[in-house]
Amino acid sequence: MSRPPLEVADVIRAAGPAFIDRCRRCFDRRHLKVLNAIQHCRTAVLGGHVDECSRCGLQTISYNSCRNRHCPKCQGNARHRWLRARQAELLPVRYVHVVFTLPHELALLALANQKTIYTLLLRLSAATLLELAHDPRLLGAQIGFFSVLHTWNQKLEHHPHVHCVVPEGGLSPDDSRWVRPRYNFFLPVKALAKAFRGKFLDALRRAFAAGKLRFPGQLKNVSTPRTFTALLRQCCRHPWVVYAKRPWGGPEHVLQYLGSYTHRIAISNHRLVALADERVSFRWRDSAHGNKKRVMTLRVEEFLRRFFMHVLPQGFVRIRHFGFLANRQRQPRLAMCRKLLNALPPPALISAATETSPSTEFWCCPNCGGTMVILERFSATPIYVRPPPRDQEIA
Repeated sequence: MSRPPLEVADVIRAAGPAFIDRCRRCFDRRHLKVLNAIQHCRTAVLGGHVDECSRCGLQTISYNSCRNRHCPKCQGNARHRWLRARQAELLPVRYVHVVFTLPHELALLALANQKTIYTLLLRLSAATLLELAHDPRLLGAQIGFFSVLHTWNQKLEHHPHVHCVVPEGGLSPDDSRWVRPRYNFFLPVKALAKAFRGKFLDALRRAFAAGKLRFPGQLKNVSTPRTFTALLRQCCRHPWVVYAKRPWGGPEHVLQYLGSYTHRIAISNHRLVALADERVSFRWRDSAHGNKKRVMTLRVEEFLRRFFMHVLPQGFVRIRHFGFLANRQRQPRLAMCRKLLNALPPPALISAATETSPSTEFWCCPNCGGTMVILERFSATPIYVRPPPRDQEIA
């Protein structure tokens, strides 16, 4: 894929130090760390190496990546490695995509308590799927799946939701057979939404009683037990959104689809259109009108505010595995599933398009396609070395 003409790093550089000074009260250390990483990614500040083609002798300079999970330029290699690891876990069944979404009434509370609310969102959505799938009236089986947290929508607004990718079926309670859905749907979405709402609101009440929630700024008016109870009561007045997409055809379709979800960030560089007059224009997909592509223009400060609103807490795990795909029991459970399905371990399913990753393209000569060999490495240390004192200072 060709390099886009405009990048998020260009927007950060255009905002300049004045933007950082104005927003320092809203930014903490992790935001500044992400800002500096994106700004210096693949520049001389992070060092690099000199490469030479073993066939034609072409020499090029390549700069190091920041490898920050919020950087638009550093997700290709991570996505490729993750897909390779998941390739061995695919089963020869159809897969279902289920999405759990928090209501807009809790968006501000989630933004002020990211680690607590996002953990509850991942954990309770998984508990809802496991509980209803175990119900003998619905499926009566133990399922396995992984969940991915997203906190944005196409306009970069705060929109916390979880994508769950689930094999269509599961292990029977006695591990003697593979249980397939008895209906045309995997699990009823209305029952999922109702159970998820009850679990989440109950967990919020317990977190509030234990003093685990913060109420800064505009949230001070809901910090009392009475007003907080009123907020939760307001969330019960309408059904919560749980959406289940149609199943995929098989494992080969899953690999092609997952790459766009697992390591996605708030906005990619290819969606940026223009940067002029301190305004940023970017493309977005209007799902309310047939996914029609539109262009939105925001001031640079507002664009960056929305972008850095989706920086996750340090050390937060946004991709988690549950059920028979949980880390502690994944290998023996997967072996049992394949035995019951009379299936062999999956062959190499990653297509040629998936194999072409930034790491692969990096080692190929752009002229002749030969192998690039590293001649010399240089670090960023000389950039930060203090210059020698001037003559008048010595005197």
